[in-house]
Amino acid sequence: MRHLTRFVLFVLLAALLAGACARQASNVKRLAFVTNNASDFWTIARRGTEKADEEFADVTVEFRIPADGTAAEQKRIIDDLLAKGIDGIAISPVDPENQTQMINEVARQTLVFTQDSDAPNSDRACYVGTDNVAAGRQAGQLIKEALPEGGRIMLFVGKLDARNAQERLQGIKQELQGSNIEIIDVRTDDTDRVRAKANVADTLVRYPDVKGLVGLWSYNGPAILNAVREAGKTGQVKIVCFDEEDETLAGVKEGAIHATVVQQPYEFGYQAIRLMREVLNGNRSVIPPSKQVFIPTLIVRRDNVEEFTRRINQLRGRG
Repeated sequence: MRHLTRFVLFVLLAALLAGACARQASNVKRLAFVTNNASDFWTIARRGTEKADEEFADVTVEFRIPADGTAAEQKRIIDDLLAKGIDGIAISPVDPENQTQMINEVARQTLVFTQDSDAPNSDRACYVGTDNVAAGRQAGQLIKEALPEGGRIMLFVGKLDARNAQERLQGIKQELQGSNIEIIDVRTDDTDRVRAKANVADTLVRYPDVKGLVGLWSYNGPAILNAVREAGKTGQVKIVCFDEEDETLAGVKEGAIHATVVQQPYEFGYQAIRLMREVLNGNRSVIPPSKQVFIPTLIVRRDNVEEFTRRINQLRGRG
């Protein structure tokens, strides 16, 4: 009888523990962070999501990268996440205008944030990322600084459909208005690095009087730098770009790149996860009336590039 009593108590205790574990598991928020391409830029954002995953016991994070950087691939990833019963998704839409309907459909099923690139006409709950118009104005200031006498410039970007590209271009145009600097055109490359470099090489041949080259996405900086080097025009043609790829930082350090406007992708990752967790826990006050949470941009020049490189390499896990 005594053995039977012990057995019953053991079964009851096991059931209670199983129930407690089940309740705890049911309280875990399954969140996802979806990028718009496979750039090294997202390695740093991933560190931010991992920090949030470690910090918050009631959160688990899945980080997804579209292999080909297309809206179709993003949709495939999101469909897969929804099938898994994801609680929240932070996405950087490749083509916000044409993805609005998709985002609205997803928002009817789960919490949706945008990050890096916004889709303000959609039903997304909030945007976390750069004020890209302001970042464009910063780039415009750097262009004027690099070309005090003015001149013709060419801009390069992956896709002009992406809102961050449109807004950066808008900010640059605002800042250059009334100056002696003329934008020849904007060349796109569909996130193809070979094509990105070829666009620059073609520009240097077709417009021998070009004074400045501006890259709006992270890989455009290295593409511009390498094409300028191969053309033997290092120092003659001024370069302004965005983000912190290794070659970009090396170019700034040696003086081949005038400066780069850097975002804080680590904060994109961390804050997107933190804020989605807050909302899912019932605290919507973390979303401002504008439904936009801006992460400030920084300017990296020759005088601060070494310190910035040291900090960014720590985030990349290199030191």
